[in-house]
Amino acid sequence: MSTVFDLANKEKKIRELEKEAQNPDLWLNRERAVEVTKELTSLKSEQEEFEALRKDLEGIRLMREEIGKTEILEQKASELEKKLVKEEFKSFLSGKYDQGNAILSIYSGAGGQDAQDWASMLLRMYQRYCSIKGFAVNILSQSFGEGGGPEGRIGTKSVTLEIEGRYAFGFLRKENGVHRLVRISPFSAQKLRHTSFALVEVLPDISQEEESDVKINPEDLQIDYYRSSGPGGQNVNKRESAVRITHIPTGIVVSCQNERLQGSNKDKAMKILAAKLKQMEEDKSKAELQQIKGKNISASWGNQIRSYVLHPYKMVKDVRTLVETSKVEEVLDGNIEEFIEAELKLHD
Repeated sequence: MSTVFDLANKEKKIRELEKEAQNPDLWLNRERAVEVTKELTSLKSEQEEFEALRKDLEGIRLMREEIGKTEILEQKASELEKKLVKEEFKSFLSGKYDQGNAILSIYSGAGGQDAQDWASMLLRMYQRYCSIKGFAVNILSQSFGEGGGPEGRIGTKSVTLEIEGRYAFGFLRKENGVHRLVRISPFSAQKLRHTSFALVEVLPDISQEEESDVKINPEDLQIDYYRSSGPGGQNVNKRESAVRITHIPTGIVVSCQNERLQGSNKDKAMKILAAKLKQMEEDKSKAELQQIKGKNISASWGNQIRSYVLHPYKMVKDVRTLVETSKVEEVLDGNIEEFIEAELKLHD
C-alpha cells in the first residue's frame, strides 16, 4: 500500500515544506508562502486519509480474527476496497495543476437552437457531475441563445464555469474537445434527426504567481462594461458591472458577470485571460515539438471526443477509449465517471 501511495516521498516532502513554513522570512514572498501552505495542507490531508484507511484495514483484520467471516465484515471489506480504489486512482492525477480548481467553458457549434440547447444540456451534465463529486460550481458568464423552443427552453451560446474542489482540474481536464449529439430535434416540426456540436474547454485555475508571469500589455486590451442579463434579455443587474475583455493580438474574448462589483468581475476576467494565454503558449510549444517529430496536429475544434446518440438507438461512446454505454439518460444526468477514468488511465 505504501508503494502505491508513495508515502515515503510524501512524508519527506511534508518535512521539507514544514521547515520552509517555519522560516519567518517566507511571507516576504507572499506568492511562495501561499503555494507552500496550499501544498502542505494538501499533502497532510492525503496523509490523514491514508492513516484512516490503514486503521480501517487493521480494524477489519482484528474483527476477522475475533468473529470470523460474517456478512457485516464482508460489507466493511467491500467498502474499504472501494475507498482504496478511489485513493489509488489519484496516482493518475499527478500533473502540475491536477489538484487545483478548473475553469470550464462550453461553446455551442453551428446549428442554431439545437446546438444552443445541446450546450445547455452539457452545462447541466457538468453541474450534476460536480455535485456528485462535491465540487462547488459558479457560473462566471453565460450568453443565452434563442427562445421559443419546447416548454419555452432557452439555449446557451456560451458559458464559463468556475469549479472549485480538490482535483477538479485533474478529473475534468480530459473533457477538452468537441461533444456530438444525435437526436430527433425538439425544434423541428417535421421531427427530423439532427446532429449538434459543442466545444468544451477546460483550463486550470492558475495561481497568482503564474498569472503575474503572463505578460499582458494593457494597450492590447479592449475592455467593455455592460449590464449582466438573463434568458430573454431581462436585466439581472441594472448597473454596468459585467466585464468583457478582448485581447486584440489573439482575438481571445473573456467575460465575467456574476459578481456585483465591476472590479471583481474584471479581476476574474483577467484571470481567465491569463489562463487562456498560458495554455495557448503551452499548446504552441507542444505543436512545435510534434512538428519536429513529424506528426500533424489537428485543430481543437475538429477533435471530437465523444458522441451522444439518442436516435435511432441510445448510446454514448468515447472515440478515444471506445468506452460506451446505452444509459444515455444517466450520463446526461452527470454520471460520466466511467468515461473520465478510462481516458485518464489511457494517457497517464
